Amino acid sequence: MSRVKAYKKKTHKGSAKRLRVTTNNKMLREQAGHVHFNEKKGEGRKRAIAGKKAITGSIARNLKRALGVK
Repeated sequence: MSRVKAYKKKTHKGSAKRLRVTTNNKMLREQAGHVHFNEKKGEGRKRAIAGKKAITGSIARNLKRALGVK
């Protein structure tokens, strides 16, 4: 009788480096556009893109599956 080996699911490392999962299983990401070319951006614009933003909906569900979060 042959056995089929069950493989572990692998974490998507690209997503793991860019996303954070909170204790309540919310997904957080960095806002784009704040790394360089900041001299020409206004102060209010730079404050608006600072900090973390939440990911919701079906995108969050797919990313949780990629990260192995329940």
